[in-house]
Formats: sequence, structure tokens, C-alpha cells
Amino acid sequence: MKALPLAAALAIGLAVPAAASDLSALTDAERDAFRAEVRAYLLENPEVLMEAIAVLEQRQQDQQAQDDVDLVKSNAADLFESETSWVGGNPDGDVTIVEFTDYRCSYCRKAFPEVEQLVSTDGNIRLILKEFPILGEQSVLSTRMALATRIAHGDEAYKAAHDALIAFRGEINDVTIRAIASDLGLEADPIIEAMDNPEIDAIIAENHALAQRMQISGTPTFVVGDQMLRGYLPLESMMNVVEQVREGS
Repeated sequence: MKALPLAAALAIGLAVPAAASDLSALTDAERDAFRAEVRAYLLENPEVLMEAIAVLEQRQQDQQAQDDVDLVKSNAADLFESETSWVGGNPDGDVTIVEFTDYRCSYCRKAFPEVEQLVSTDGNIRLILKEFPILGEQSVLSTRMALATRIAHGDEAYKAAHDALIAFRGEINDVTIRAIASDLGLEADPIIEAMDNPEIDAIIAENHALAQRMQISGTPTFVVGDQMLRGYLPLESMMNVVEQVREGS
């Protein structure tokens, strides 16, 4: 590749600062010549554009990562210390994973067994679940059942209901709620009665407000330490992120 002409460098900002030349001082003929030179160089060396795009994309990714770190830091109390969210795994773990989840989300379902495996095999992860129903009324009803189970029967029953609802493919109604509760060995009436508890409305609203502040619009979304993972990641990738966070702490 031949050396990048000064005009091209000025045009795409790769080598010479923009302040090095006042392009507004050019005559129309000089400006046309300048544009022609830039165009000719880029047509002859299109890989320069690919290099520039790659640099731009990397800068954008780095900026997004830093923005996410800042969002985690500014919302740390609501992410990691809220008493309205179920906490599992190792409560004294050296890495915390917060998961925003929706029971009707296919990628949440795909991630579920892998997150369970990660937490159980690692042994030093604190897991926090944030109910984040965004996929319609059935999502909301599933969340209401899970949270009502926690109100009626406690944390252990909540986790059992959560696990059952992630796997459940049918419609949530009184009949299926009773069937799921029966399968879990739980009384259904207290669950159904608690589904209209205002506390549930408050938890859902709280999680939606937190997600909005965190710029979270989809599920699953994970916060691992100070990093945000938007979308499904395979188990091996999740393990790598946990180790990165652990090594950086």
C-alpha cells in the first residue's frame, strides 16, 4: 500500500489533526481536487475504510463498557442490596450475578440450566434474581405467581416456583397455578390470594424503573460484578466473565 496522501489523512482523520489545515479557505477548484484525491485514494485502498470502521467500533464498544460500569456503580444499592429480590447461591460469594429475567423469554429459558450449573459448580457466586416481565400479560401473571409464592410460602418455595415457571409452556390461569403448586407440594389458595398483593405491584415497578435507569430493554440481562451482559451467553463465556471479574476485584 502506498503512503496515505496528506489530503486523505485530513479527510478521514487517521494521521493529521483536523486543525492542521483550514479546508474552508480552499477555492472551489481546490476543494474539488481535494475531494477527487481522497476518493481516488480510498477506491485504490478500500482496506483503509475497513481499518477505520474497526477502530471506530472498538472505541464504541470500549465506551459502552465504561458506560455500563458507571451505570452499575450509580445503581449498586438497588442492584445488589434490595430486600425485594431473591438471593441464592453463596450469600458470601466473591462474585455477584444479577439476572433480569422474564418467564416467557426463550433465551432466559435457554440460559436457566447454564446459570444453575455455573452457580452450583463454582460455589462462590451470589445470585440475585430480578423479576422483569416485559413480554405481555402472561409474563406478568407468571411473575405475580412467583412473587406471590414467596409471600405465601417463603424463599425456598419461590425458587421452586421460579424453576417450574421457567420450564412451563402453557397458559397461566387459576387451573395451571393450582397444578404447579400441587406439583411443588404447596397450597395454592394462599398463592392465588397473594397475587393481588400491592407489594407485587411495587416490586415489578421497582424493577422496571431500575432497568430503565440501567438502559436494559431485553432479557436476559446479567450484571456480573461491574460488567453488564446484554443477552444470552453460553456457559463457557459466562465462566470466563466470572473469572475476569474475580481477577479484577
